[in-house]
Amino acid sequence: MSEVKPQLYILAENRLFREALTRILLKKTDIRIVGAASPSTEPLQQLFELKPDILLSDSAAIAATENSLLLQLRKLLPNLRVIMISMDPDPDLFLSTVRQGVTGYVLKDASANEVAAAVRSVANQEVVCPAVLLRCLFDAVAAPPKSAPTALVRRELGLSRREQQLTQMISEGLTNKEIASQLNLSEQTIKNHVHRMLRKVGAKDRLTIVERWQEVRRADHSGPVQRL
Repeated sequence: MSEVKPQLYILAENRLFREALTRILLKKTDIRIVGAASPSTEPLQQLFELKPDILLSDSAAIAATENSLLLQLRKLLPNLRVIMISMDPDPDLFLSTVRQGVTGYVLKDASANEVAAAVRSVANQEVVCPAVLLRCLFDAVAAPPKSAPTALVRRELGLSRREQQLTQMISEGLTNKEIASQLNLSEQTIKNHVHRMLRKVGAKDRLTIVERWQEVRRADHSGPVQRL
């Protein structure tokens, strides 16, 4: 009896990369490619019809929003396993995709054989993670909850989970450089986050963000919140 080949769908923004990856993986006799597309073509319907076992995507955009394509896919195809190919070992992006259900994560400098091995591993109900990102995964699981992000803060101030985490760290007196060091991100990335937070909250400085965040959190524990 012949072995059942995992059915793979490739989702990649860059056409050249998508076609090259398809050609390479077609040479692997134990993997069957059933389709390939760009996320911008809105491939939900095609994916639902094909029902692949595994989705291989190089686009962080599919997991970048609260109502991301990744979350939509997991609702439509609960048995779908997803492998992300990422440009950089960004702990923030990595943890975000893991929370959304990704079971494979490989870096952009991986060889064709390494990508194929990741597909085989995920097809065998295993998970794949670069060694360089294991530390942040362990740290995220082991870290005691400080001040849990709340839906009310998101609703009232528009602050995401990451932005609420940054607000907590700012309230502890940490500088952008210190926050970047603790989160293994660049200082410029933290500055960009803070700039977006200022715009969302309508604040002129970091301390005002903290003050409004604390006001909403106090209201969350004391009763109905007043609009800020």
